Amino acid sequence: MTTTTATGRKEARHGRTFLVMTRQFRAPIEDVWAAVTESDRLARWIGTWSGDPADGKVQFQMRYEGDDVPAEEFVVDECDEPRRLAITTTSPYEEDQVTWHLELDLAEADGTTTLTFAQSVPEPTMAENVGPGWDYYLDRMVAAESGGDVGAIDFDDYYPALSDHYRGEFES
Repeated sequence: MTTTTATGRKEARHGRTFLVMTRQFRAPIEDVWAAVTESDRLARWIGTWSGDPADGKVQFQMRYEGDDVPAEEFVVDECDEPRRLAITTTSPYEEDQVTWHLELDLAEADGTTTLTFAQSVPEPTMAENVGPGWDYYLDRMVAAESGGDVGAIDFDDYYPALSDHYRGEFES
């Protein structure tokens, strides 16, 4: 087991509570944009999508959550290539059908692109699962995009180890 660090913080956006995380890449903004929007690049660290984004939605399939995870419809709310992508999805496998709002913002300066990822957290108790999950996936993205070993990143290092941090962050 390795030591992992919780990187997310609570932030108010658009009248909702969001989990916000950042990651930096020594890569041009267009390359990082491709890593979060091209299905084959996403497949290296989180999942794949199918459909035509020009229709305003795609079907997204998580690849590392087990074999029985259904695809989710991702509605594209905003796309400003290569700087911003905003998506809404209603999780088909949540007991009470939770709607999630996701935002990805990219900025490049001095050869480094910063990704700011945000996901709405409708209920504070959800943060103890959502936070560790996104730390895990974003660390996988960093590994995939920097030539690291994505397979060496173990979810057991993140959950439940980081849950207390996120519980405390969102209960306050």
